[in-house]
Amino acid sequence: MTIAAFVLLLFGGVPIALVLGLTAMVYIQASDNTVLFESYPQQLFSAIESYGLLAIPLFMLAGELMNEGGVTRRLIDLARLLVGGFRGGLAYINLVANMMMASIVGSAASQIAIMSRAMVPAMEAEGYDRPYSAAITAAGGLLSPIIPPSMLFVLFGVMAQVPIAEMFIAGILPGLLLGLTFFLAIAVVGIRQQYPKGRWPSRSEARRALVMGLPALGIPLIIIGGILLGVATPTESAALASLAALLLGRFLYGELRLACLPAVLQRTAMNAGLVIMLIAAAGVFGWVVTYERLPQLAAAGIAALTTDPFLFLLLLVGVLLLVGMIIDGIAALILVVPILLPIAEQQFGVSPYQFGVVVCLTLVLGLLTPPVGAGLYIASSMTGTPPLRIFRALLPFLLASLATLVLLAWQPWLTEWLISR
Repeated sequence: MTIAAFVLLLFGGVPIALVLGLTAMVYIQASDNTVLFESYPQQLFSAIESYGLLAIPLFMLAGELMNEGGVTRRLIDLARLLVGGFRGGLAYINLVANMMMASIVGSAASQIAIMSRAMVPAMEAEGYDRPYSAAITAAGGLLSPIIPPSMLFVLFGVMAQVPIAEMFIAGILPGLLLGLTFFLAIAVVGIRQQYPKGRWPSRSEARRALVMGLPALGIPLIIIGGILLGVATPTESAALASLAALLLGRFLYGELRLACLPAVLQRTAMNAGLVIMLIAAAGVFGWVVTYERLPQLAAAGIAALTTDPFLFLLLLVGVLLLVGMIIDGIAALILVVPILLPIAEQQFGVSPYQFGVVVCLTLVLGLLTPPVGAGLYIASSMTGTPPLRIFRALLPFLLASLATLVLLAWQPWLTEWLISR
């Protein structure tokens, strides 16, 4: 009955938070363990009783303030200065700007929405196909859950009980590696399609981009530098980033009006509330899963298939690609970590950092794959392009992401080397 209720509610279009909460109720009633209803509110609250989760609304606020205050546009101008002169220059600018934004926003869906409005019209005006422009912007969103900070890393750190700062550090090399594979994909597509050669900024344009862009680049430096140097926790870094975005947008760029702040705070509160509600409901669902000893059953099944850590991670990637296609990344993460992390650590000796990076990147691919593909539909609605046309243009980037995943599963030092420095 529990499985049937989960499937019916999920495919019936019920919000995922309600699916998880109601499924847990169905299990309690069907198993005649009605005494568990007395612990239900406590489990809801304990799932969100973590200081680390404060980083999620703060990073959301930083992204909203950056977009409203003109910080995003200055980062794009700075990216133009670095890679704008290559063939397909705007495509590289899009990707570099996405890498800069990824080190601030922390949410793939938010980043796709922000960058679609900023980059796709500019690329289309210079002769790029709209589906390809939207695809690069959507692919750039995949960097957000890997390059620190990352809301998925915050959530994983809380669930796995590993330091969030170390999870952020573990994502630096994989994020750069993923960005490099995207650069290669852009180069190959640019040569085949003969996209226009870019233009290097003039000396005066370069000077202006540097003067206005370097303060904006200071925001990711505050976040990553504060964490690496041990000056601030991830939550404190998120608060400092929000403050820096507010000051830059209001006093340096002059584009952030105080009248806009209530709307910015309202959007942040709504989005953060949805995420926190999902975490609370998934906490109850995870409690039921643990009560039914599903992790032990899954461990026995997987151990019968292989004893090789690399093959285990490849199997994990294959399963999670399917899961990510139908379930939101945050919900899927909350579902799979309690079941699979103990197996990875105890049966296969996989470190939580390698496991976390592989799982987060795999699940976020579901943002760009049908049938759910929230990121795909965000890019489509922002650009007016059919989702399937964007998906076809995305294929080189999805293949690059899969190649990166295989490398991360094969070479654990890519996620652990910087932590040990």
